[in-house]
Amino acid sequence: MNRQLFLPLALGGVMATVLMLPSAGTIAESAIQMKLPSTLGDWQFQIAQATEKEVDILAKDTTFSKAICLAPIPDSYAANGQPNAKRIDLSVVLSGIDINNSIHRPERCMPSQGHQIYSSRSGSVVTAMGRTFPVRELTSTQTISLDEKGEKTISLDCFTAYFFVGQKTITEDHLRRTLIDMKDRLTRGQDQRWAYVSASMWFSDKGEYGLPSRESAEKEIRQFLADLADQNIDWKQIEPGSVLP
Repeated sequence: MNRQLFLPLALGGVMATVLMLPSAGTIAESAIQMKLPSTLGDWQFQIAQATEKEVDILAKDTTFSKAICLAPIPDSYAANGQPNAKRIDLSVVLSGIDINNSIHRPERCMPSQGHQIYSSRSGSVVTAMGRTFPVRELTSTQTISLDEKGEKTISLDCFTAYFFVGQKTITEDHLRRTLIDMKDRLTRGQDQRWAYVSASMWFSDKGEYGLPSRESAEKEIRQFLADLADQNIDWKQIEPGSVLP
């Protein structure tokens, strides 16, 4: 057999075997706090519900915490005198107890939400408390329906950053997260609950619709996730050296 083909086939076989193992029974809870704050700095949280497509694609014991987060834009007002607001869409999804039906990368479900992803890269976030963790950064074009029939649409550029939080580990790499699951099941007899945290913001480098530039959107998202991580992650649970790029 071609050596180049052997390694991925062997790895795929090992992963399939592990994923077919029965549930270990011991549950390792994620270090994330699923209850979202009502405010975070200038941001006001409006709780949102998971879409039917999101619910259907994951196991029934998956937990969702979602919010539309709004903050006033300084010295910017609408025609009615109300302050214009910037917006971040936040989603925190906690897997069920069985890794066989666990969470997946946001790239898998974003197309069903109208996103066409055109770039992906690794990044990092530094919090006010001096903690650094990796994120996956995606840029996409999102097509949004303006009416129920979908006959009228608008296309907006969107910046998204996400990461996974386990019991002791933070990573932005889905494969690495899967390998940690396999190791925990085989060596610890343990199923780990993971959460992925993602935040998105529309942008326009042409200044359309009053949206921020891409550079501003990236800065806003990183600062938002930094503040949320300091507040909603139990950093005492995260092992030194286990924050993986």
